[in-house]
Amino acid sequence: MNKFSHIDLRVDDWEKVSLFYEKLLHALGFTISYHSERWKVFAAQGELPSVPYFAITEDRSHTPNGNLIGFWAEDREEVDRIAALVRDNGGTITDGPRLFPISPTYYAVYFQDPCGNAYEMVHRLN
Repeated sequence: MNKFSHIDLRVDDWEKVSLFYEKLLHALGFTISYHSERWKVFAAQGELPSVPYFAITEDRSHTPNGNLIGFWAEDREEVDRIAALVRDNGGTITDGPRLFPISPTYYAVYFQDPCGNAYEMVHRLN
């Protein structure tokens, strides 16, 4: 059983990141929205609270740190598609997409949202 429930994420400016997250999270399967004034919630298909979700709130004092959120890709092509989506929607590629020496099949892209929060999209066979 996958124990993942949700991520509560802070951004310093929702307007600056809204298009980025709408595109990215939809592409990752978080296609149902439950937005309120304070929280922007993107959930997987199904009913809360039994599905994973990604909740974002604006905190003007937020500064990015060394945390990184990683997502699995089904194949290298998905890694490349996410990299293009990031570039096209205001994100920053920090490394890749390429093979990394973590394992012989570790193909990933590392990137940041427009506020500097860090992510990884990875495909690997072992």
